[in-house]
Amino acid sequence: MKPIVKTQLAIMMFMQFFVWGAWYGQMSKYMTDQLGATGAQVGNAYAAFSIAMIAAPFFVGMLADRFFQAQKVLGVLNLLGAGLLFVLTGTKDPDAFFWIMLLYCLTFAPTISLTSSISMRQMTNPEKEFPAIRVFGTIAWIAVVNLVGFMGVGDKVTIFQISMVSSALLGFLSFTLPSTPPTATGPTTFAQIVGKDAFMLFKDRSFVIFFISSVLICIPLSFYYAWANPSLTDTFKLAYPDADPSTFRIENIMSLGQVSEVLFMLLLPLAYSKWGVKNILIIGLLAWITRFAFFGYGDALSGKWMLYAAILLHGVCFDFFFVSGMIYTDAKAGERIKSQAQGLITLATYGIGMFIGSEVSGIVKDTYTVNEVTSWLNVWLVPSGIAAVILVLFIVMFKDNTRKV
Repeated sequence: MKPIVKTQLAIMMFMQFFVWGAWYGQMSKYMTDQLGATGAQVGNAYAAFSIAMIAAPFFVGMLADRFFQAQKVLGVLNLLGAGLLFVLTGTKDPDAFFWIMLLYCLTFAPTISLTSSISMRQMTNPEKEFPAIRVFGTIAWIAVVNLVGFMGVGDKVTIFQISMVSSALLGFLSFTLPSTPPTATGPTTFAQIVGKDAFMLFKDRSFVIFFISSVLICIPLSFYYAWANPSLTDTFKLAYPDADPSTFRIENIMSLGQVSEVLFMLLLPLAYSKWGVKNILIIGLLAWITRFAFFGYGDALSGKWMLYAAILLHGVCFDFFFVSGMIYTDAKAGERIKSQAQGLITLATYGIGMFIGSEVSGIVKDTYTVNEVTSWLNVWLVPSGIAAVILVLFIVMFKDNTRKV
């Protein structure tokens, strides 16, 4: 790639995740503190993202891939998203908030794959060149979460205003990106979009176990995204009742999770060669169990190390299960259906799995909240227990029969 193109793509990827990171991890605290939302209403808002993730492949596959240049679609979606975020900032009713969030997510979810597609279309060797571009997304997430933390606005409408301005900037920037014309031709069917050819992988019992485990582990993942921030805030309030909550810098603390994600991403190839796919996936599940136990039993005084450890385990949890799972899927699928297989896994996890997880997490939070006081220990033991069940299922029934990777 030319240096100017590489710079354009890096800025695009940075802005993409800056828009997302500004609100995603903080939305639950904003809804509960500013809108008086229940756990179920917060769960519904996060489920809106999963609904959009299910719809996104149909939008991209049937429209963006066939009729319009991808960078122009990206621009229009971001400008529409900025407009919807403007409406969202003036919404005070939690139920109305859900519907506007759903509309916004329907504009945002397709941009995740569009930015990757635009990047890879400009590359001669995506396997080597794409990681150097994608890492700017993680850097952006760390940057915006720390910005929110230092500003002390994690529970304020400011998080959506930051996202709105960033989305508008990315919208205008998108029209200056390298031309990425549509490549697909001929009719598109529902079966093609959901990856019908990838269903042949279900003939393998171990892949079925992996697939089910991937969907189920998204339930604990949803607990983390929705409730880690409010849980840590309440824990610090309990330890320091007279302190201003904005001084706790919860967002800054949570950004350590993304730092950990980068570190363990670099360690993953070495771990693969040493332990193999099954052991890597088991380590990932053990990390899920441990981190939620730490969230439940930790406190902001003598047990503060547990809270930091729970956040730093994010890299092991995410990379050793989800990223290694992508590699496993790639190895199982082979060249012919690898794209469909990855699409199927993404649809099942970020779509179906996180939809279920978002709804369940909201119900569990309400169940263990009495007189506006939440028993976070009981809340966190639920995803820890779910991960433990998945671990037993996985150990007993999964067999690593892939090619060497």
